[in-house]
Amino acid sequence: MSENQRVDPSSPSKRDWTVRHSDADEFAEAGRVFGQALLIPEDIDSMLERMRLLHDALGYERLLVAVDEAEGDQEVIGTTNHFPFEMTMPGGRVPVAGVTGVGVWPTHRRQGVLSALMRRQLADIHADGVRYAALWASEGSIYERFGYGNACTELDTSLTRPHSALRADAPRDPDLRVVLREPERVRTDLERVHEAVSANQVGQFRRTKPWWDRALFDGPSRREDKGPLIAAVVGNAEGPLGYALYRTKAKWYEGGAQGEVHVQEITATTPAAWTALFEHLFSRDLVVKVFLPTLPVDCPLHHLLPDRGRAVATHYPSLWVRLVDLAGALSERPYAAPFEGILAVTDRHAPWNAGRWRIKADTEGARVELTDAEPDLSLDVHHLGAAHLGQTPLTGFLRAGLITEHTPGTVARLDAALHRFDAPFCGVIF
Repeated sequence: MSENQRVDPSSPSKRDWTVRHSDADEFAEAGRVFGQALLIPEDIDSMLERMRLLHDALGYERLLVAVDEAEGDQEVIGTTNHFPFEMTMPGGRVPVAGVTGVGVWPTHRRQGVLSALMRRQLADIHADGVRYAALWASEGSIYERFGYGNACTELDTSLTRPHSALRADAPRDPDLRVVLREPERVRTDLERVHEAVSANQVGQFRRTKPWWDRALFDGPSRREDKGPLIAAVVGNAEGPLGYALYRTKAKWYEGGAQGEVHVQEITATTPAAWTALFEHLFSRDLVVKVFLPTLPVDCPLHHLLPDRGRAVATHYPSLWVRLVDLAGALSERPYAAPFEGILAVTDRHAPWNAGRWRIKADTEGARVELTDAEPDLSLDVHHLGAAHLGQTPLTGFLRAGLITEHTPGTVARLDAALHRFDAPFCGVIF
């Protein structure tokens, strides 16, 4: 099935274009559109080579393109794609469409191309029975229009010596040992730890072989002016308990060492393992600064520092969530507190979600059904996507006047039901 769209007659191009599925033969052209739209600074052929390796393993059948049909040409002017993930959501691991590769050729912006691509993609995902889509947004204002809500924030943190020394009472285990190896030598250990963590941490997806290949890729475009990727693995006689993937950068200033550690990824399964990894990173010789650009907001680091204010931390939006099947998503999610109410939901691009929904929820899940009764709360589907992982309360939208509470107290009760004490975390831009 294809979706034909005619541009606004007042637009400068006045051309016809079509949205359709694509394949491996057209991937390079779609990739060039994506690269140009996102101002990707590296050599486009190098980028395409890395992207193709991932798509060769995961398939091209979900690739969508918009093509300009002027004078019989089939020039690609827009593209989007999605990866099939098993992502941990509040109800456990479920299929999620990881949206990626979204871009429109600069001369065809604001002509409805992106809207048609996103609408067709949502219809395809829904037809496949997948209840969620997720993405990282280059511009958040774009994707909110298509029903995505920012459901997760993460931390970009840096720490300078001597303020990186941990508390004296930080948990330490003398039986733990940290080894430093080339990542491929300890790949099995990395996979074991990540599987244990990602199965329980909301927002993470199961990392299959193609994704490990991508994570451990160590070409010049990844290194830039830093050293090779290296893995620190902490464990005991029973096996690995955590790891850090990082690069070092040698710097000298007025004869003194000003080296840096740049952490790509760090995770652990026990408090003592976190301590061991941080102390390894912070004790590298000739290093005065450690950069940790991707941490969950409840990462142990800030609690392990005697003066947590010394860790320079910036919150930034990461994962955006879209409820493709609203009733199914709300039904399978457990709730922290009972909730009963009627939500009037708008959804411009997935009309099957729009309507008044009666929700009766408890710790096991919810019963969600359409009703004609008067609503307790009116909101858009992107508000529910933002709140779904349990980190973003709806109260902020209410105070901003962006949602309407008809029955006082509904938002407070729904926030209490949706809340999770553990912070969601993805950590991988896909």
